[in-house]
Amino acid sequence: MITRREFLQAGMAASAIVGASGLGNWSRLAAQQALTQDQLLQFDDFGNLTLIHITDIHAQLKPVWFREPEWNIGVGEAKGRPPHVVGRAFQEMFGIAPGSPEAYALTHEDFAALGKTYGRMGGMDRVATVVKAIRAARPDSILLDGGDTWQGSYTSLMTKGQDCVNVMNALGVEAMTSHWEWTYGTGRVKEIVETQLNFPFLGANIFDVEWDEPAFEPYRIFEKAGLRIAVIGQAFPYMPIANPGWMFPEYSFGIREERMQEVVDEVRAAGVDLVVCLSHNGFDVDRKMAGRVKGIDVILSGHTHDAVPEPILVGDTILIASGSHGKFVSRVDLDVRDGRMMGFRHKLIPIFSDVIAPDPDMAALIDAERAPFRAELEEKIGTTESLLYRRGNFQGTWDDLICDAIRNERDAQIALSPGVRWGASLLPGDAITREDIHNVTSMTYGACYRTEMTGETLKTILEDVADNIFNPDPYYQQGGDMVRVGGMAFTCDVSQPIGSRIGAMTLTDTGEAIDAAKTYTVAGWASVNEGTEGPQIWDVVEAHVRKLGTVSLSPNTSVSVTGL
Repeated sequence: MITRREFLQAGMAASAIVGASGLGNWSRLAAQQALTQDQLLQFDDFGNLTLIHITDIHAQLKPVWFREPEWNIGVGEAKGRPPHVVGRAFQEMFGIAPGSPEAYALTHEDFAALGKTYGRMGGMDRVATVVKAIRAARPDSILLDGGDTWQGSYTSLMTKGQDCVNVMNALGVEAMTSHWEWTYGTGRVKEIVETQLNFPFLGANIFDVEWDEPAFEPYRIFEKAGLRIAVIGQAFPYMPIANPGWMFPEYSFGIREERMQEVVDEVRAAGVDLVVCLSHNGFDVDRKMAGRVKGIDVILSGHTHDAVPEPILVGDTILIASGSHGKFVSRVDLDVRDGRMMGFRHKLIPIFSDVIAPDPDMAALIDAERAPFRAELEEKIGTTESLLYRRGNFQGTWDDLICDAIRNERDAQIALSPGVRWGASLLPGDAITREDIHNVTSMTYGACYRTEMTGETLKTILEDVADNIFNPDPYYQQGGDMVRVGGMAFTCDVSQPIGSRIGAMTLTDTGEAIDAAKTYTVAGWASVNEGTEGPQIWDVVEAHVRKLGTVSLSPNTSVSVTGL
């Protein structure tokens, strides 16, 4: 196997040639205000094999605004290490100039102002342009999709993911793994996998419950440039916890570290030259797994939506994180010889939609997929004076708006909104369309319930979710971000163990302390329980926004974080 010294030498050589994963040129371009497609795609070819990685598209086929997190707290060994560095600290760590294109793409600082300068990002027609350019330069490349692809938009909900399947087939994806895909249910997933996809749906960790044996293709061996490359799929491990298990009761998931080692050993015994793990574990889980499973050369990481401009080295393994919502495409060039990875070169390519020309064939396909729903998508519901965003460990303004809608439309003292990481942003002054609302709410279990909970139950919920995020062992981090709340405030000490993180729970309307024995009216959405009743959350939000006309949110200080 290649040594850590060799890896560091290769990484330093790559940085010397292209800058820190290509970041150096961006600052100069910012000063010139002259981004060009050729400059964004510039790459000095290296080695004999190229991997192209996209992940966590969340059905965003058109360009979007997407603000990176203001909060991304790392605990345990992850504290202070990428991707748990944000804002100005992130810029300093990677040598990014404030106000530059990469500052806009990779951090939350001055997002609204920079968004007006640099425009939206993403769009699968622009991604298609980038993929075609890489393939033209590197015919022996492999395009891999890390999952969370078929869910997250109005059109994906209406077509049960068919619009995204058609786009990914046209893009020429060569393998994928999965997470939110399963929320369409077992029947729909199997229908797509067996009759629609032009490429394998990989999941070495997906087992049949009845027989306790592998249920899907665990890996695919590709032959490129005279090499044999094994791509192993790792689906999201915590499906029945984070999403409704009743939708896919035939299958179990899990990290299955021993299973991963067995599969790596199997493909190594078959004589492959390179082992790639196409993962939806999340970055910290991947980092731990890389240190424990021997023989993986590259982990293409998904799920936690992290955009990291340089590979992270763990022993002999490189970890690549390619962001979300179509904002980036990762290109990884590898020098593979005699069954060993001798070096690498990497670039996180930003998809500035005003700079990269749309591929005409893909643009036509996307427009055709959206055409039947155009009137519904474009209907204006209101306007926002506030920057609307979601991503981050704690409250985001989109979720503040959703919680306000829930409390008002469902007449509840307290609102709960799930800490999902997906959802496009809106800039101040933007219209709020039906598509925008669906971009932050669209799912197959969106009923907005209304119930009663004791203060004790509320604390238990908050403690449980907090442990999913802040447990120092990544293998126990099973959720997304912190559940969002409306109508209540609390403190969270991230340094404490489960049961001791949440305190000072109060009702924001009155300031009174929440009593463990008292009952409160609570409404929320995205319950994993079967048979949940209530109006769909997008209808609840739409009704609220129509009444407001113009959304203007006050700063939310309801959550106080300590123990950092």
